[in-house]
Amino acid sequence: MKCPFCQNEDTQVLDTRVSEEGDAIRRRRRCSKCDKRFTTYERIELSMPILVKKNGSRMEYAPAKLRGSLMLALRKRPVAAEAIDAAVATIEEKLLTSGRREVDTGYVGELVMQELKRLDKIAYIRFASVYKNFEDLAEFQEALAEVGHPRK
Repeated sequence: MKCPFCQNEDTQVLDTRVSEEGDAIRRRRRCSKCDKRFTTYERIELSMPILVKKNGSRMEYAPAKLRGSLMLALRKRPVAAEAIDAAVATIEEKLLTSGRREVDTGYVGELVMQELKRLDKIAYIRFASVYKNFEDLAEFQEALAEVGHPRK
């Protein structure tokens, strides 16, 4: 670690503590050349993978777009906001733990469909009909069969 005062690269750690919030490590350091003291913080840096669209273009992950897609499919459905937040968190965790720097938007769509199938079958069918671009009744019936048998 370079000293911010004299740029010397030889510094000594005097004290190490976890920050009050628990999300960083605080270190008190002393420069061996100028004898000045300073504090550094170490934080975990997590970055979401870049999304690769079907046309090959790349875009940054946008949590608002993910939430918007879920909200649109779940519009007028009896699903609590906490359940939606949990679904977004689950999808984000799967993206982070995938360990990949780039992810196809198709993978994200599949993750969304998994969460919607768990949350609400009607929202799942709504999303799947747009996402999979159903072109005939047979595809729609396949999706219905996937989530369960219709009532008689």
